[in-house]
Amino acid sequence: MSVDRSLKVKGALKRHRNVLSREERVKVLSEEERWEEGNKVTGLPKVSHRKPK
Repeated sequence: MSVDRSLKVKGALKRHRNVLSREERVKVLSEEERWEEGNKVTGLPKVSHRKPK
């Protein structure tokens, strides 16, 4: 089985994605002051992710 082209590109994860990783969601929530250190990382609220221009 071959590897998809998007996985071979060096900057493939820099493009717009609809789903953020847990680490990225915690970062966005902490910037918006909606998450504090010590809170659970499971069951995080949804975070809007806008396409960078």
